[in-house]
Amino acid sequence: MIIQAIEVKRISVPLKKPFKTALRTVHNLESILVKITCDNGMVGWGEAAATVVITGDSIESIESAILNTMKPQLIGLNLVSYEQVFHTLHQSMVGNSSAKAAVDIALYDLISQRAGMPLYQFLGGYRQQLETDYTVSVNSPKEMGEDAAAYLKDGFNVLKIKVGKDNIEDDILRIQEIRKAVGNQVKIRLDANQGWNVKEAVRSIRKMEDMGLDIELIEQPVKAHDLEGLKVVTDSVDTPIMADESVFSPAQALQVLRDRAADLINIKLMKAGGIFKAQLINQMAEEHGIPCMVGSMIESRLAVSAAAHFAASKKNITRFDFDAPLMLLHDGIDGGVTYEGRVMTMPDAPGLGIRSVSLWEGRE
Repeated sequence: MIIQAIEVKRISVPLKKPFKTALRTVHNLESILVKITCDNGMVGWGEAAATVVITGDSIESIESAILNTMKPQLIGLNLVSYEQVFHTLHQSMVGNSSAKAAVDIALYDLISQRAGMPLYQFLGGYRQQLETDYTVSVNSPKEMGEDAAAYLKDGFNVLKIKVGKDNIEDDILRIQEIRKAVGNQVKIRLDANQGWNVKEAVRSIRKMEDMGLDIELIEQPVKAHDLEGLKVVTDSVDTPIMADESVFSPAQALQVLRDRAADLINIKLMKAGGIFKAQLINQMAEEHGIPCMVGSMIESRLAVSAAAHFAASKKNITRFDFDAPLMLLHDGIDGGVTYEGRVMTMPDAPGLGIRSVSLWEGRE
């Protein structure tokens, strides 16, 4: 099973509605598709989302990293010895986690196809179905309340609320409006995307607790590099705190776990460089008694299918944030995971279960 060809293609897909966080406003999915072909004719698919404000990876850097650095080192390698292939991939260059993730996903697609198993079964097979949350973008309190009510009507009972863009008092007003719109029948998670400082985070989270807003968890309240500050927040409030941008690598995860700087870790393939390293992060977290969530950037069903296969395969992954494909104006992926409201089902077909990728051909 020799790697013969590695090809890439840029894609852009409009979103139904702009996606707004403390870090950016997104109008279109911008990503790189990867197609790896082996000598036996088998094809594996991967995808890398360009998220410069989080991973530092742009469309141009992802494309260059894959074609000019990774491809020359991977062509000719045998996927029967896939441990060697993944080590070659990750040692090919420093950083560039999104580019590595795209190649990693395509490689795992091929390996699990060769095994004749859906990827989630190949990785562990803990569950076949999972339930995703839905994200409410940062807007006015009124608009966020209306969006939350619409998502509840669509069947979503866990909402991820983006905050941290401006005054923290405005964030509390947003959460109050959302809680008023959806009542107590949904779980609310907050994602500050590094938008608060330590003192205002502690003060405001305590205030939300006293107000009875019933927040399930708060994700990355402070700057990614400030693990000491993250620990202060975690130790000072009752609401569980989740590390996201603070954890890209297994080494960073280990530091968070040793310091008990967070109560949970959010693993994303685009941060970890793919499934190979993501598994290490989850295993370490499990040994430390820390559950994980798996999420995504703004990605198509292709990359989200890979993340969902990984999440479905592991017991320690207890929360799922895979709403990105539902935000796109059109899909362009035939196969992979299927959605029925908030419920996602892993395919029975081998690998990722991708049948065709019309985005590769430039067709919607």
